Amino acid sequence: MINYHLIAFALGGPEVIAIGAVVLLLFGAKKLPELARGIGKASGEFKKAQNEFKHSIETAEEEAIKAEKESEESS
Repeated sequence: MINYHLIAFALGGPEVIAIGAVVLLLFGAKKLPELARGIGKASGEFKKAQNEFKHSIETAEEEAIKAEKESEESS
């Protein structure tokens, strides 16, 4: 079954070029590198936070399994 809501967000080559042209017109050539740098930093921070969250979930899961095994062994 096709999810029609996601099709609306599918971007092809012409759409990406059009969006790039609009961004270039809005921000100008001088601000574009600064904007891209800011987006890159934000993306990096998001990935870092995502990895930290995954790590904390995995650690909590391992601790819960360990505690469960210890409680079974003591019973």
